[in-house]
Parts: sequence; C-alpha cells; structure tokens
Amino acid sequence: MSGAGRVIAGSARGTRLLAPGGGTRPLADRVKQTLFAILEPDLGEAKVLDLFAGSGAGGIEALSRGAARAVFVEEDQTAVRVIADNLARARLADRAEIVRSEAIAYLAGRAAADGPFDVVLIDPPYSETDLTRRALRLLATPEGRLLSDEAWVVVKHFWRTPPPRTEGLLASVRDKRFGETTLTFYRLAGAIAQAGQDEQPKEAER
Repeated sequence: MSGAGRVIAGSARGTRLLAPGGGTRPLADRVKQTLFAILEPDLGEAKVLDLFAGSGAGGIEALSRGAARAVFVEEDQTAVRVIADNLARARLADRAEIVRSEAIAYLAGRAAADGPFDVVLIDPPYSETDLTRRALRLLATPEGRLLSDEAWVVVKHFWRTPPPRTEGLLASVRDKRFGETTLTFYRLAGAIAQAGQDEQPKEAER
C-alpha cells in the first residue's frame, strides 16, 4: 500500500499516513502547508467535513491542528479501512466519524444532521468536474444549514478545469496553484462582506 505523506503539524505531527492505492492523489506536504496556513486561524473547535476523503489526510491534518471533530465521507471500502487505520496511527479516532457513502448522496441526506460544518474539503477525481459543481450547489443552499456562517469550503482540482467562481451563496475568495493542482477557497456571502476587501477574489498564485 502506498504512502500519503505525513501529518505536518499539531498533536500528530510526523505520523506517516497510508494511501488506498495508486488511483488516489494524497495532499502533498507543500499543498497541506499552504492550505492549513490559511485555515488554521479558524480551526480551533471547528467541525470539519472531508468529502471524497481518500486517505483522510486533509481531515486528519485538521484534527491534529485543533479541530474538534471531523466527518470523513468515502465510498470505496478499501479507502474507508485506510482512513480508519490512519486515524488510529494519529491517535485521533475518538474525534472522527467515517461515513461510507457517495459524497453527493451524503450531502443530500444525512449531512444536515451532522452539520453545520466550519470547514469542508472537496477533492473528487479530477475528471469528474460535475461532482464539484453538485457538491458546491448542495453546500451553498440555505436549506438544511450545512455550513456555519464563517465556514470555509476548499476545492482541490486540476488547474485547467476550475470550479465556478460563485455557486448560490458561496463565492471564491482566492486560488493557490501548485503545478497541475489548484486549491480554490470559498466563503459565504456574509463572511466575505464582513472580511472586506482582503478576501475579495484574487488571481491564481503560483
């Protein structure tokens, strides 16, 4: 079984994580460092949703850095077992829940009971861009209150196929590119208005 890098900060720092197999794209350390440099001020006591969780590396990093709880949603049974193993390795299983489900079905169903979420990580297969749009659409609706008022939604995607700049109540506020991979960060309209010009949409950074 291949590796998914390591936890780079927090209580589980240095823990080596497994990956389900060659078909997954674990978060590289450089990507994780940038992602959590942006999210960390809002991670304390946060509830995190890791969609298309794969190895669970994103949600595990969030828990290691102080998030209160994380829900990992993954359809593949092998990946579900790997997430459970990685949580045990990081000694974070007591603050986590693994849901074996297709991500869109989860958002349309039980997510409302599990939320609202403060951080949502979305990392579908790069070729299935429609999954990103459908996930954003479900997260952006006020019905069900899947997101807290100050929530972050982060999409990992191929740089040539960016997600929509806006979807319902969500709008992108920044992009970070790492070679072929880009992270696009979204906030709710109310959070953008409160933050002012510092979080208005920016050009992709390389």
